[in-house]
Amino acid sequence: MTVETLATELEAANKAGDPLADALVSDLIDNKEVDGINGLFRTIGTLKRGQDNSHLPHRLREFLDAAAAEPPGWSQQDVKAAEGFFAHHHGEASMLQGTVGLIGTYLSPTGAFTLRSTGRLGGVEGPGRRLSQSSRLFLDMGNKDALRDGSLAATVTKVRLVHASVRQLHKKSSEWDYEKWGEPVSQKYTTGASFVFSTQILQAMKHLGIDVSRDDAHGFICAWHYVNHYLGTPEKWLLPKDADEVERLWNSQRDTEWHKTDDGVFMTKQAVDFYRKFLPPGAHDAYMAMVRVALTDTYADMAGLPRSVLDLAGKPLAAGHDVISGIGGGLLGGAAKDTVGINPYKEILGVASKAFNAVERFALTHDQDDQPQMHQELHDNR
Repeated sequence: MTVETLATELEAANKAGDPLADALVSDLIDNKEVDGINGLFRTIGTLKRGQDNSHLPHRLREFLDAAAAEPPGWSQQDVKAAEGFFAHHHGEASMLQGTVGLIGTYLSPTGAFTLRSTGRLGGVEGPGRRLSQSSRLFLDMGNKDALRDGSLAATVTKVRLVHASVRQLHKKSSEWDYEKWGEPVSQKYTTGASFVFSTQILQAMKHLGIDVSRDDAHGFICAWHYVNHYLGTPEKWLLPKDADEVERLWNSQRDTEWHKTDDGVFMTKQAVDFYRKFLPPGAHDAYMAMVRVALTDTYADMAGLPRSVLDLAGKPLAAGHDVISGIGGGLLGGAAKDTVGINPYKEILGVASKAFNAVERFALTHDQDDQPQMHQELHDNR
């Protein structure tokens, strides 16, 4: 796909929703059945062809049977490559998806506005709610056989229905400016998010000095190609499988798609304050400095990420140069002191990944909200 073709397709994708999911969810909302179906989500652990879904309501069963179709171009080689990536980088990737990735979605003006205007996702509990909707996906991607046993397909399909609930509630509210924003959670946004959570994360890993082999990079992109499919995106708008092509396309469009907005800064600040609660004293600045390096100053500033004195050490750290004594000590217990010739961020990443696991566990277990959940109302403050 050329850059020019991509720009044209993005314009069309910005006006497109997900007809099958939208029809189902619109009916569920009208009949006040969303809470009941959310409860049934906990009984759907896999999604694959020929699966017995007889315990589910007819409309949901029909939808899931259609959603279980094999993705276009499915190959065991892709799956094996994806499993190789997660075997080597699951913890780091999950942590970066939950920080750099989510912040990247806030840099989309439409995405940030949608999240902020959608009840609990953008409200006071927004960061935990948003992370809980995403963490299950990030964690499940790295589970053994997730791409083979249908468990990832089930998780992603639930997210697909959550997206449909956002679209339908905005439509029913008659408050959404379609001329300005396009379709809520459009196909453009869905594929754009797939770019952010795939190639932008690979770039973040590179910025932090993490070596990812070409085979592993290919596997990670393939995993997101399949996720993009299960999110209900038509084949013509799917994330390509070629890692180099995905990076080229993303680099060509990022500065057109990402901008600083009040909504984006608001959402980022909520996330930063949320992470702070789970990090030990003195560790938060080191953690945010690492995220700034991963995202780069240009986009970190655009998101409103705070600066600190630790930022001055960020680039030397990532480059493997001398480290100011004590930088990162609060996070590492002094492990990163006067280190030459290695990348201390690898040590920070290991500890940060464990700290972020606590954030993800909270996001997945508070109020027993361990599954993606649809909305019954636009400003749902239950």
